Amino acid sequence: MSRANERPDVSVSDAERQKSPPRGYSPVVRSDIPHDVTSLVADASRIAVLTGAGMSAESGVPTFRDAQSGLWKQYDVMHLATPEAWQADSALVWAWYQWRATLVGRAEPNAGHLALAQWTKSAEVTIVTQNVDDLHERAGSAVAAHVHGSLYEPRCSDCGRAAALTLRTELLQRMPPPHCTICDGLVRPGVVWFGEALPTEPWDRALAAVAACDVLLVVGTSGVVYPAAGLPSVARAAGVPVVEINPTDTDLTDQVDYSWRATAATALPLLVASR
Repeated sequence: MSRANERPDVSVSDAERQKSPPRGYSPVVRSDIPHDVTSLVADASRIAVLTGAGMSAESGVPTFRDAQSGLWKQYDVMHLATPEAWQADSALVWAWYQWRATLVGRAEPNAGHLALAQWTKSAEVTIVTQNVDDLHERAGSAVAAHVHGSLYEPRCSDCGRAAALTLRTELLQRMPPPHCTICDGLVRPGVVWFGEALPTEPWDRALAAVAACDVLLVVGTSGVVYPAAGLPSVARAAGVPVVEINPTDTDLTDQVDYSWRATAATALPLLVASR
């Protein structure tokens, strides 16, 4: 994956990624539940939901832009989440991901997660997430694609075989990663680092979901990490209306049809209740 000012590792076509609203276009922005959004959702048979870090932040999971705490406040997490950091100090990186997985394990799904889970039981709702946590699953949702991987699915850095995750009760600043039981390679976190390509199968499922739905909801994502930030453009290129749900403007705001200024935990329960 890459930041907004870097070239994406997995290609969305230029037409899809660069498609933009016409000159003078302005999305509808509302602080309450917009009537047009409820109408779009009510008329939709297939709904896709793309969730980002803001969704988990309401459960107490810090985003990459939040100040880190404790042992990790002295580190730049944007550097720790790179192949270069792993090559330089795998024990440091493994310890940080152990801390993150433990932190997420203590968090609880919020009202937004629970509303989505309820929605999936009564409608065709496909969830695609940029988040590497398991809060959607613990709320009761099936996730079609974790496009950035998962904290809970480590794999061998050499042979790629899946490995079991054992969380240490004592969290240290340096923790040597375990070795693969098959080839003895180092087991690495099962996430996509900056500079790495997205896993093909989840990405293909994400592309299919946003292109085939009747409406795409983009919830709690800043729109700066590509290629996932290009998914709303893929939807619009396919003629799918896009609704952004976020408390503040983002890099996606001028590329969507409607912007609803609310948090996931506020907006999603209202939206589900309105159906």
